[in-house]
Amino acid sequence: MNSVHHTLTILGATGSIGVSTLDVVARHPDRFTVYALTGASQLDKLLAQCLQFRPKFAVVLDEGIADRLQGRLREAGSETQVRCGEEALVEVATAPEVTAVMAAIVGAAGMKPTLAAAQLGKRILLANKETLVLAGRLFMDAVNASGAELLPIDSEHNAIYQVLPRAHREHPYAQTLADVGVRRILLTASGGPFRTRPVETFAAITPAEAVKHPNWSMGRKISVDSASMMNKGLEVIEARWLFNASVDEISVVVHPQSIVHSMVEYADGSVLAQLGTPDMRTPIAYGLAYPERVESGVRSLDLFSAGRLDFEAPDLQRFPCLRLAFEALRAGGAATAVLNAANEIAVEAFLEDGLAFTRIPELIESVLTECVSSCQATNLDQLLYADALAREAARRWLAKRRSS
Repeated sequence: MNSVHHTLTILGATGSIGVSTLDVVARHPDRFTVYALTGASQLDKLLAQCLQFRPKFAVVLDEGIADRLQGRLREAGSETQVRCGEEALVEVATAPEVTAVMAAIVGAAGMKPTLAAAQLGKRILLANKETLVLAGRLFMDAVNASGAELLPIDSEHNAIYQVLPRAHREHPYAQTLADVGVRRILLTASGGPFRTRPVETFAAITPAEAVKHPNWSMGRKISVDSASMMNKGLEVIEARWLFNASVDEISVVVHPQSIVHSMVEYADGSVLAQLGTPDMRTPIAYGLAYPERVESGVRSLDLFSAGRLDFEAPDLQRFPCLRLAFEALRAGGAATAVLNAANEIAVEAFLEDGLAFTRIPELIESVLTECVSSCQATNLDQLLYADALAREAARRWLAKRRSS
């Protein structure tokens, strides 16, 4: 069998997912060519990546950074051209030469280029949560209309993808989960750093404590989301769209070791699970080479040193953010966009401005109550408006608390 060759654009090359993607790419120069790398503010890192992988284009959002990067690339004798701005992100995600796009820009900034790539039928390695949380139906409609290949990179969704029947993982909207004999999806969650911490001490949690994840190396924002279990709530929303699952077909299982990355329960009682060492290069390599498998650099799972695997139900009183995510998903419309935007403002306030950890779900619930009924969700502009409205309401909530 001839191995698949992909020409890649990596949206968010300097973040942890981008770095891990390039690590896998470097192991297989015969299979993967880098067309474009994009970054935000980490100039030195993006420069080093451009010099190593020699993409045709590098894209940044700030003109000053673009000028400095172009100057340093020229000094080094590099032919990489630097582009600037959101339109440039769309251009490198939709270029005819590009066959696969790693969508790893955090936040709403990653949505437009990812949606544009989907509309053109590219292979999309999806590591950007907001695309599905904000605009799940619109995005999946685009994927289905164009025949794009969508491979989830989150370790949990990638695990589910691997153990679903091939017909359903590749064409989830051609039938229901029940049609292919699936009873439910079981999303595993580590429970984060506060799984056993006394709830009465939660108000005293510091940002330094919240960003220390027991198993995964992640950015600050996603680490706080993991600590509040909002991250798992967002993953539930993503799973609903990725796998054409109803809310009642998705369950969350707390599994502290992060070795079972997720499971699928079938109608006959079988439960299929994907296990592995906690390392994002496994799902990235799977997505890059699918349907083949390639070496990823990840060490083998040592079940003997793992020793035991524990599972427990999530405590929704301890983690109200998970409850709020399920409620927003049931509400439909723009509710998940509002949830996500309010959470981003709340987490930022926790990390930068001293908002108590226990106030994060309070802020989100208040914003959901205020905004959801006044928001539409039939196109991307309406969803982005809902996002903006929620951020405004969240900032008002914070201002009121500060002045009282």
